[in-house]
This record gives sequence, C-alpha cells and structure tokens, in this order.
Amino acid sequence: MYKYSSEQFVPIPLDKAWDFFSNPDNLAKLTPTDIGFEPVTKSQDKTMYPGFFITYKVAPLLGIKITWATEITQVKEHNYFVDEQRMGPYKIWHHEHHFSEVEGGTLITDIIHYALPGGFLGRWAHPFLVKPKLAEIFAFREKRVKELFG
Repeated sequence: MYKYSSEQFVPIPLDKAWDFFSNPDNLAKLTPTDIGFEPVTKSQDKTMYPGFFITYKVAPLLGIKITWATEITQVKEHNYFVDEQRMGPYKIWHHEHHFSEVEGGTLITDIIHYALPGGFLGRWAHPFLVKPKLAEIFAFREKRVKELFG
C-alpha cells in the first residue's frame, strides 16, 4: 500500500472552493490532456453524495483506454469527500479531499492510499511509472488551479 498527499492554497472562499472541486464536471479541467480523460456518464446532480458514481475513460499508460469508475463513499459538506475506485487501474484507490478555511482562502489537502495490481511487477513499476505520474497529475492540477483562480 502506498500513500500520496498534496496540499494547495486556493485564494477563494471555502464555499466557492467546495462548489468547484466537488462538482464532477470540473474534473476534466484539472486533468492533463495526455491522460485521455473522457467522462462516460453525465449526472444532472452537481452535488456529490455517498453512493454517487463517476465513470470515465482514461489512458494512463501507452495511450491504452480503460474504464475507471469511482464511488463517492463519504461527504461532509465544506469539509471533505472521499472517492474510492470500483473499477480501474489500481488494486485499491482511496482518495480523501479535505477543505479548510484559512486566511485569504482555502487549503485543499488530498490524501491518496493506493495499491497496485501485478505483485512484483506493480511494486517494481511504482517508483518509475506510477508515483511520478501521480506527481505530474498533481503538479498539473496546481498549475491549472492557479490559472483558474489566480
């Protein structure tokens, strides 16, 4: 099991940060284009709730498209939500999104616990492929958030 965490300050009020980051339609705006992110299902709901499923196609490696489905398992409005993979590239994916009001804006903390399939091969690939890819995705997100919110 691995852990990845990230923090980012966003210079907007907590309620606006929550509204943006908890709306699944905004996920594509925060994902690098080389991931090949394509939403599969569109929901009329713009508010997450436990049991909410998000399904999309991604191409994390070699341009090969796979379906990734996550379920929102926990929500405490304006505090946190958790998504867990139900189908996709990871053996386990548990992603906590935390929001804290701080002076001048909102601090967003992401904590991801994940495990890879493939036994030895998965463990071997982690430092060369998976961990750097996660860092790249969050670096992209940080840059996009700065572009969107200054």
